[in-house]
Amino acid sequence: METRMFETRIDIPQENRTKLVDLLNARLADITDLYTQDKQAHWNVKGSDFWQLHELYDELAAALLPFADMVAERATALGGEALGTVRMAASSSSLKEFPRDAYGSMDSVDALADRYAMLALKLRDSADKAEQLEDMDTNDLLIEVSREVDKQLWFLEAHLQKAR
Repeated sequence: METRMFETRIDIPQENRTKLVDLLNARLADITDLYTQDKQAHWNVKGSDFWQLHELYDELAAALLPFADMVAERATALGGEALGTVRMAASSSSLKEFPRDAYGSMDSVDALADRYAMLALKLRDSADKAEQLEDMDTNDLLIEVSREVDKQLWFLEAHLQKAR
């Protein structure tokens, strides 16, 4: 999908802004996709840890929504178009689809942990690219999101780790 750009007085060159909008839309797709995967796990988790994971997955999903909004608004502030529908996200997400057979407690935790780790990696890479494109505001935003995603990954991994 071609990047649609609009005029702005932001002092970042047009070429850089276009690349930044593409980068932000890629992360918006990932965040939107992960939100729906959290909800898929929330609705379908089974097992002895059902209640705590049902609640955790809902909290994880809720924590992602403000970041989707912040990323989308940064794309539009840069003069771009935010591509945020579920269909747009599904066609652009870099995350693997949530496995339909991951309904057991630890299976669902493991599947989500993999996806949170991938999003964290993509966010850090995108933050580095934003810095190279001389946009420290986008860099800062993506670092903020990655910090929260790392925390959510920690919550998931705590269920999978065993003390030595």
